[in-house]
Amino acid sequence: MNAPTRLGLFGAGLAVAFVGAFALAGVLVPESAVAGWQQPTTGHDDPTGTTDPKDTTMTTIQGTSLSANGWALSSVEAPAVVGDPGTLAFRILDERGEPLTRFTTTHERELHLIVVRSDGAWFEHVHPELDPETGVWSIAWQWDAAGTYRVFADFVPAAGATDGVTLSRSVEVAGVVDPVVPTGEVTLARIDDLEVSLEGALVAGTASELALTVTRDGEPVTTLQPYLGAFGHLVALRDGDLAFLHVHAEGDVPSAGATAGPTIAFAATAPTAGRYFLYLDFRIDGVVRTAEFVLEAAPPTATSPIPTPTGTPASDHDGH
Repeated sequence: MNAPTRLGLFGAGLAVAFVGAFALAGVLVPESAVAGWQQPTTGHDDPTGTTDPKDTTMTTIQGTSLSANGWALSSVEAPAVVGDPGTLAFRILDERGEPLTRFTTTHERELHLIVVRSDGAWFEHVHPELDPETGVWSIAWQWDAAGTYRVFADFVPAAGATDGVTLSRSVEVAGVVDPVVPTGEVTLARIDDLEVSLEGALVAGTASELALTVTRDGEPVTTLQPYLGAFGHLVALRDGDLAFLHVHAEGDVPSAGATAGPTIAFAATAPTAGRYFLYLDFRIDGVVRTAEFVLEAAPPTATSPIPTPTGTPASDHDGH
């Protein structure tokens, strides 16, 4: 279940287990964008612009560990049962166990919080508030469905850092679980009176071109609005471990009042064959909506590399 309207959700340009970025249809993707997709150590683009565009190192898969780069995600406080209103809260800790209280703003926010159920059926992307005295991030929270959830904190430390960090933990929500098992690809999403169609295919280890087109009552929508510096954002999660990387639209930041559409295109490289959950966030008439899709990435071709994931699974990872 999605609740983008209820919590004022938006996409911050996350792409889980992909190396890719959005570009408006009809606009060529610059070489700098390709360089950003291929960064070897982080899902964030290099703000210094020093990444070698010829470097084809596969981006490290992130999002499966509660600690990385000297930072750790604390235990997550949240309501224990469905329908119980409360607060979701956590801290980012350094190697000494001290809370981090200063962050670098990326995509107009200091931290992006993503919460998804293990079967991909419930997804939220929100932005909690930081208490600068205690380092506690918190947001009003209520679960709509029981199950095992993965909580991701995506941020850039302020202490001279340029690389982004993505940490995660599992959270159990009591109640009867009604799991959703995808039976095939889903390439058409309906949200209110809008339809979003996805065209393209994924091949592991190979850059794939995907296009998402928004229509209303069969007519193309050309009033997509900028949101946090882009006309569309994507979260793509690999089924099985929910690994992800953080990327965003390349090129010039849209000016205030600019519009685009109906098609948003991006290039993506799935690191492995298998199923991927995709969530496209876009803004129309001041409202952010989320379109959900499922794609199967084909095995790599004879000429495409097979990426080797790195990192240690989180100690509380339940293997969902």
